Amino acid sequence: MSSDVRRITAEELRATGQGGMPEDEIDLSVDLAGIRLDNPIASASGCFASGTEMDRFYDVTELGAIVVKSITREPRGGLPTPRMSETPAGMLNAIGLQNPGVAYWTSNDLPWLRERGASVIASIAGRTVEDYRHVARALREADPAGTIVGLEVNLSCPNVEDRGLVFACSPTDSAEVIAAVAEEAEVPVLGKLTSDVTDIVAVAGAVVDAGAQGLTLINTLLGMAIDPDTGRPELYNTYGGLSGPAIRPVAVRNVHQVHRALPEVPILGCGGARSVTDVVQFLRAGASAVSVGTSTFVDPFVGQRLIAELRTWLAERGIGSVRELIGATSSWTD
Repeated sequence: MSSDVRRITAEELRATGQGGMPEDEIDLSVDLAGIRLDNPIASASGCFASGTEMDRFYDVTELGAIVVKSITREPRGGLPTPRMSETPAGMLNAIGLQNPGVAYWTSNDLPWLRERGASVIASIAGRTVEDYRHVARALREADPAGTIVGLEVNLSCPNVEDRGLVFACSPTDSAEVIAAVAEEAEVPVLGKLTSDVTDIVAVAGAVVDAGAQGLTLINTLLGMAIDPDTGRPELYNTYGGLSGPAIRPVAVRNVHQVHRALPEVPILGCGGARSVTDVVQFLRAGASAVSVGTSTFVDPFVGQRLIAELRTWLAERGIGSVRELIGATSSWTD
């Protein structure tokens, strides 16, 4: 049986005069916890290093912000290989926070980012509360020019002072880290949380109460893959973080849950975004900006492409500002 219902294309909509506006009139700027971004597209920590490699493909300062790979107090060589495994809709990784340490990063990567004029959100990690405090202090002291516009606190690290429990799985431990970082920071602090908890809203509330001005939702989900022939885990570490399109519905749900519970708290959405409609879903769920990570491995130009496509998407629908989308959801009973 045929239906009289059909999709209306953007071109048809513009022709009727019911939608559409010039792209140069679109305002993509957003405010993320007091950080002004020219557009809501950021890199995701761990998938972009500090931007030097990607800058060969396009000007990375086109991004609203560069969220750099997590920085720790001391240099880390990371976990043994194999450290990555492809999945049908993403990837598993167990890199182990490989990085050169905060002293090297501030002496080598930060000057390049400053020279490029980038807006940098520095991701920080540690094994103890004092580790986080040390990194936050070192970044503040090394950046009087203000290249670092925010700190993203990676709470998905084992807390060696609490039986190896991951910080983000404990509201109390998460709050302790955030409080320590907030004492040192002169820029907004974002707590990055995992969905591998019973109640992410409770952890989010504790983090905000402790001094976080915003949240990043979400980090990777814990997963595993096994080689069917050898029976060995495909990762040396056995378990790893699942990222990519497979986790996007979970990430969007978490953003929506937390935004409904804490509507005044800015959120950086993260988890599987690769298309403009993915970005719009995150924004409508309540995110003020969106980090793009695993998709970069497939398409190095994805950040640049999403900025252009978001502008077009808004223009086609006559939406003058991307901020109109933030939290703009409705239910079937509305």
